Amino acid sequence: MKIVLLPGDGIGPEIASATMAVLEAASRRFALGLDFMPDIAGHESLRRHGATVTPALLEKVRQADGLILGPMATYDFKDESKGEINPSKFFRKALDLYANVRPARTYPGVPSKVGAFDLVVVRENTEGFYADRNIESGSSEMLITPDVVISLRRITRHCCERVARAACELAMTRRRRLTIVHKANVLKLGDGMFIQICREVASHYPDLVVDDCIVDAMMAHVVRNPARFDVIVTTNMFGDILSDLTAELSGSLGLGGSLNAGDLHAMAQAAHGSAPDIAGMNMANPCALILSASQLLASHGKRQGLESFLKAAAAIDSAVVDAISQGQATSDVGGKLGTEATGQALAHRVLDAS
Repeated sequence: MKIVLLPGDGIGPEIASATMAVLEAASRRFALGLDFMPDIAGHESLRRHGATVTPALLEKVRQADGLILGPMATYDFKDESKGEINPSKFFRKALDLYANVRPARTYPGVPSKVGAFDLVVVRENTEGFYADRNIESGSSEMLITPDVVISLRRITRHCCERVARAACELAMTRRRRLTIVHKANVLKLGDGMFIQICREVASHYPDLVVDDCIVDAMMAHVVRNPARFDVIVTTNMFGDILSDLTAELSGSLGLGGSLNAGDLHAMAQAAHGSAPDIAGMNMANPCALILSASQLLASHGKRQGLESFLKAAAAIDSAVVDAISQGQATSDVGGKLGTEATGQALAHRVLDAS
């Protein structure tokens, strides 16, 4: 498996290094033959190449079997005409990564105010209210007068069907429960169509239990009783907000793994940002990127029918659970280790996996 690794900005190089240590251990333990192809994006690429991402990098990623994208300082990148392109948006759009799969679960040893839970948010990733990706060229957010802005949302049958199918297939591997999150009481046409299409797709999975929930009520339900949910499918902006909430409820955004998946490509990407305030301090939690990389291995294993990749992903996930429960992790989840030592602790557990 050829993997392009882009460390990113801020804490990115530190957590990317820890992730590499874990993946190298997994490759040795399970004979995966991982071939890493490091490159640059974000500020470093802007300094060297005049753009945060380049056409050559995109072609390199297209030829690979997977991409690991470290956290990027996306808020810094405001003017695409100056090469300041949001790398996350760029790859999601260029590779048609339509399903953003964000698991969230509690971990033994990490205090939880909401009780134990294990759920996954499946977020549509290519349209919605995101003005930089729902039209072919330019932005769908317009300054009409100095005092008036109009933002357009795109909802299409094609995008609804494929993210619904991804969510249904995932739910069939778990507890077979699907919740559709929407705002159809206000966005009657767009979210009304989203609900209808999700239910149409789910009807082909008769073993699924399907319900739906208005997004504002959903925020209250997730905080009150997240254990009632299994797989949640929703539109882009609602999923962005909801998945950060569920990750934080698990104990830390540093545990928020994320996979951006399409029909041909997949990109591992931690749910959190570049955290420049703690960059270089060896205190950032690498688990989110490590868990994201685990999802990437599992995705490749499913696509190619390779059981060894599924076993490696399971070993990484188990290593994270075990390390956190033993306090061998960073301080945000109750441990006493730095970033590098956390990566090494996880790598040792993966090598010892049975």
